[in-house]
Amino acid sequence: AQQGHVREKTYGKQKIYFADQEQLPAASDAELRGLDGEIAARSAELQALQQSCRHMEAELKDLNSSMTTPEIVREIEALKKECASYTEKLERVKSATNHVTPEEKEKVCREQQLYRREWRRRKRMATELLDAILEGYPKSKKQFFEEVGIETDEDHGVVLPATM
Repeated sequence: AQQGHVREKTYGKQKIYFADQEQLPAASDAELRGLDGEIAARSAELQALQQSCRHMEAELKDLNSSMTTPEIVREIEALKKECASYTEKLERVKSATNHVTPEEKEKVCREQQLYRREWRRRKRMATELLDAILEGYPKSKKQFFEEVGIETDEDHGVVLPATM
């Protein structure tokens, strides 16, 4: 700094040293324009390289996430076995002789509907009868059911089937 090669600036207790730009040759306007053009060209080249890098990284990610040839071969074999088992199952179903006719199916559905309706009717009657008894009973409903030995559908997890 004393010889004039480096300049010194003091900011409070800190000192900053930097090159003395007075000693550097001044650049002409043509040189500055040339440097600006070079900066622009390098920036464009940098953008192109970054774009290419992003594209290659995306392609690498796709390739890493895709299956390898041996994995694909194993997957194809597994799917062929699965397809063969389904085909065999389909053939067994087609060749079965105990098919249910639409008439039999309709008959079973009607019977189920009849039994479901009867179940509801009888459950309603039993509930009304038990409610009438419980009106004059001094203990709780649960205690009454235990004393008499009544088991409900809910005790056994039975649910009335839905209508079809």
